Amino acid sequence: MGRKIVILLGHPGAGKGTQSRAIVRRLGIPHISTGDMLREAVASNTSFGREAKQKMDAGELVSDEIVNGIVAERIQQENCKKGFILDGYPRTVQQAEAFNSEITKDDQLFVIEISAEAEGLTNRLVGRLMCSNCGAIYNVQSRIPKLEGICDDCGVKLVRRSDDREDLIRERFRTYQEETYPLVKFYKDLGVYYQVDGMRPIEEVTQKILSIIVNGETLTPTPKGGKQSFA
Repeated sequence: MGRKIVILLGHPGAGKGTQSRAIVRRLGIPHISTGDMLREAVASNTSFGREAKQKMDAGELVSDEIVNGIVAERIQQENCKKGFILDGYPRTVQQAEAFNSEITKDDQLFVIEISAEAEGLTNRLVGRLMCSNCGAIYNVQSRIPKLEGICDDCGVKLVRRSDDREDLIRERFRTYQEETYPLVKFYKDLGVYYQVDGMRPIEEVTQKILSIIVNGETLTPTPKGGKQSFA
């Protein structure tokens, strides 16, 4: 049995972090973010980690070659044997092509976009609260903490992100549309792209995503250029 590999796509604030934590709890596979991978590679002093550190210390962007190498190293670790969730990677078609060379024929790849409309997403993010300790996400409209301003899980004070302003949110939405469209088309053409409605209740979105991952091998393959949509 191959690994279950999940790539979550979605606008900032669409719920990727929340859903990643739910998938980790349900399936017991690690959630791997680009930032975490870079920090681990640097701390472990791997060859790619040393190269990344040199770039970052010089204030330069870390190249695709280095990022691809760090990902390739990370997904070979013991806790990735059953599968993993990728967060923030791949960001480009070039990275996606490189990542595909790391996938075996037995692996199951699920690229799931958590869709959202600009207006609904803006309203959600303006009301977002985050735990500065555990990263749990709340909302003054849809997920209100039991104690005002305090995380239910660890009791730490909740904060607002400085970029959760309406003008910046709309700009992030526009940027996502432009940068992610080629990546979505790439995965549609491979027949591994699915879409869920991210504006539905959190638990409902989780169940839709899990139905794709757990039962994915029995779903009708996505037609080339099309998508599986779970509204």
